[in-house]
Amino acid sequence: MFNQLQPGSEAWWQAKVQAGIPAITAMSADRCQTTFYWRDSEGDEMRSSTRRVWLNITGVTDHHRQQRPFSLQRIAGTDVWQGEVTLSSRWRGSYCLIPSKDDADFPAEDLAADQLRSWWKSHLPAAIADPLNPLRSWRNGRGHAVSPLHMPAAPPQPAWHNQDRGAAPTGSQPVSRFWHSSRLANRRPVWLLQTGEARDTPRPLAILLDGQFWANTMPVAAPLHELTQQGKLPPACYLFIDSVGTTQRSHELTCNREFWLAVQEELLPQVSEVLPVWDRTLPTLVAGQSYGGLSALYAALSWPHIFNGAVSLSGSFWWPDRQTADSGGFLGEQLRQGSGSAGAQSLWLEAGLHEKIILQSNRTLLPLLQSFGHDVHYREFEGGHDALCWRGGLTDGLQTLWAALC
Repeated sequence: MFNQLQPGSEAWWQAKVQAGIPAITAMSADRCQTTFYWRDSEGDEMRSSTRRVWLNITGVTDHHRQQRPFSLQRIAGTDVWQGEVTLSSRWRGSYCLIPSKDDADFPAEDLAADQLRSWWKSHLPAAIADPLNPLRSWRNGRGHAVSPLHMPAAPPQPAWHNQDRGAAPTGSQPVSRFWHSSRLANRRPVWLLQTGEARDTPRPLAILLDGQFWANTMPVAAPLHELTQQGKLPPACYLFIDSVGTTQRSHELTCNREFWLAVQEELLPQVSEVLPVWDRTLPTLVAGQSYGGLSALYAALSWPHIFNGAVSLSGSFWWPDRQTADSGGFLGEQLRQGSGSAGAQSLWLEAGLHEKIILQSNRTLLPLLQSFGHDVHYREFEGGHDALCWRGGLTDGLQTLWAALC
């Protein structure tokens, strides 16, 4: 049918949208060709000021290596820009488009790595989500809009389907409060959520770091309610802790003893008052991604009598120096010295095959944790440092750990 329609005609565009954009075609059992499209609102090349439409795919586009950025190409005489990328059939990740009026091609191949990073930094502020992708977009950690991309064999995330399609959230939403910390000398929002129908049923607690992300950017409340209704998660209490900006996050969400003492001594007593159904005798989990994944594991290893398990998503276990990734960073050294190894913990760790240093440090830490008797559920996903992967890891990790502990 597509071959019978004139590219760029209204009927051609309608057929493409109906078939699904981006268009995914299986090339083999484990590879897919993905075709991206962008429709130029100004028309063809004679009328439009757009000269490039750069494509940025998280975990695929390398901002550090000397690799020429990829632009879609215009079909001459039309408003159609398109480009093909081959990806694993198990891939999941986010992407964005960057329409540009700059007619210059990308500089020479011998461009220095720092110049390449500068080029991306100057172009990413103009990034947009794919207007032809029907699934919900969001703003990533860099602050620009991105769209989701799921390959056919990517691990299923059924609890997120309604949200992806723009359905109104179901169930109660997290209630915000402010936490004034004397120990940390700062103030931040936190959110509290209770799932399950029975009002007085005792509940375990999960602490979600980077709470503003899970409360607002990638709202997890509706998936948690759905999984609870299906019996895949127990009725539970959830505490979302805001990370108070990039600088504070890199200070508190590493291996920061003061932060976790403040959580235990100041914040958790307040949670008990607001959510009396939280039962401290039931397992308390800590979950986080990137620095938050590092911090979650640090808390579980350091205070096993308080935090009974951790969900670490792309944990930055290279910290404090990327050169120490092959030794597992600070936590690896602590484990080798016998610190943080008292009491076996239930742990969920996962890392992306396109995360390089993070993947390496997770692989190093895994046997160390296992050697101390920790029950580690570990998996690697076909993707990068990406919220679209973390959201499935979060719900899968909570299900797995609570099923084992509750």
